[in-house]
Amino acid sequence: MRLGSPDGTASQRTGGVRSGRGGLGGRPEGHTCYTMTNRSAPRRHLPTSPFGVPAEPVIKDFALGDRVSHDRHGLGKIIGQEATGAFLVDFGACQTRIVSPYKGMHKL
Repeated sequence: MRLGSPDGTASQRTGGVRSGRGGLGGRPEGHTCYTMTNRSAPRRHLPTSPFGVPAEPVIKDFALGDRVSHDRHGLGKIIGQEATGAFLVDFGACQTRIVSPYKGMHKL
């Protein structure tokens, strides 16, 4: 059957119309799906770039007993630290494990 033609004759097109399973529509035969992944390393700065050198992230320093503010959980107190660098923070209503880079958490 010709797609889009009124006479209903067979299609002369190849690829893009029939899926690998023989049905109409879907992906063309031999099509491979690729998923996007996160980069393992940051992009390097080119010397000819008109943009400035990206700033190095500031490493936040917390200790047991510090009072903190978190963007999502609110005010809390650090009650534990793991060997991996994660902190256990008591926010009153819940205790949450916050991992490095401690995004959204600020020392008071």
